[in-house]
Amino acid sequence: MSSQTVTRFAPSPTGYIHVGNLRTALMNYLIARKAGGTFILRIDDTDPERSKEEYVDAIKEDLTWLGLHWDRVERQSERLDQYHAAADDLRAKGRFYEAFETPTELDLKRKKQLNMGKPPVYDRAALALSDDEKNALRADRGDGVWRFKLDQERIEWNDGILGDISIDAASVSDPVLIRGDGQILYTLASVVDDTEMGVTHVVRGSDHVTNTATQIQIMQALGMGNVPNFAHHSLLTGPQGEALSKRLGTLSLRDLRAQGIQPFALLSLMARLGSSDPVELRTDMENLIEGFDINHFGSAPTKFDVQDLFPLTGRYLQQLPLEAVADEIAALGVPADQADRFWSVSRENISTLKDLSGWWAMFRDGADPVIEEGDEDFIKEAMAMLPDMPFDESTWSSWTAAVKEATGRKGRGLFRPLRLALTGQEHGPEMAAVMPLLQVVKAQK
Repeated sequence: MSSQTVTRFAPSPTGYIHVGNLRTALMNYLIARKAGGTFILRIDDTDPERSKEEYVDAIKEDLTWLGLHWDRVERQSERLDQYHAAADDLRAKGRFYEAFETPTELDLKRKKQLNMGKPPVYDRAALALSDDEKNALRADRGDGVWRFKLDQERIEWNDGILGDISIDAASVSDPVLIRGDGQILYTLASVVDDTEMGVTHVVRGSDHVTNTATQIQIMQALGMGNVPNFAHHSLLTGPQGEALSKRLGTLSLRDLRAQGIQPFALLSLMARLGSSDPVELRTDMENLIEGFDINHFGSAPTKFDVQDLFPLTGRYLQQLPLEAVADEIAALGVPADQADRFWSVSRENISTLKDLSGWWAMFRDGADPVIEEGDEDFIKEAMAMLPDMPFDESTWSSWTAAVKEATGRKGRGLFRPLRLALTGQEHGPEMAAVMPLLQVVKAQK
């Protein structure tokens, strides 16, 4: 690959980007950036009814949040003339024909073929229609759909992930490229765009393999020169292997963002998920780009568990300096002179920045003490020995030493009940660091 490498991400603005979309966008982005090439954001908005400008804005917002910056934006709705010109070319070459079957008629044909043990492939009945028959159907049903006439031969390419692919075009229906209402469909628009924009590498889901085969023939029919290098990544499943639906809102990027997931946690997971490389937290884009290799990905369905993003987010947050989270901490009401100490104490014990509010509430308002059976008298005696507030870094050690001497308790039997009484939690930050932040101790009440 070289600086001549051109990739694209072509989302439809009919909804929000989800993790499946992101996988495609990220792979194409990383290929382009690693080669010093061009990454195009191409908005597939040829469907005027379903495409919404709010989703165009949302796509750009989500990609910007992740740091996936495009070199230029193209909109298919502004390129309709190019698609119609390509359609005219295909008609002139005898590779484009109008068909008039209703959905019901097509369904009956498919069922009949399946009952006969044949593949449910369009039978090309429309090719036998005379001009008079076409005119009559057009008058009765309106304009028909336009299908591309495939050469019924094997279509072969070397896939960047799946290896050598060979598909018999005779087993595939002639694809519809223009609907009856005149809408240009993705297959034609994508072929024209990929060629005219000089796209050299196309990475997309394995559900597009058959579509790729037909697009290769369309490119060849239009005399469009070199075919891009295609690679088809595996599809994501849920953690138990169940199918993922893009309609599951919890998997949209904006919902993950709202849950507190950090961009590099998401990017680090998606850049390795389904590959032979271990998932490693990357904290800068250059490192992410350098470590990416499309050849390391496999074809098996890939399990995605949203819960894997939280420990990665936590690890990312742990290495951030106070300056990176100062606004979030100030918004909680943490005094400026305590912000550094608060961040140092809490950052090792959070999965997302949202967890900070719980820690500050505990420090500010005190925790509901947890006193286990048999510890009541011990805690009462220990609390009576607790120095007056405010506490400092030495309070925990001096206090526990005094309690140990007075009660004879030591080790876990000493420290665990005291932590539970002060914080209500069995685990957490070092208590020596916690004590200076405590403003209320409810166990004394």
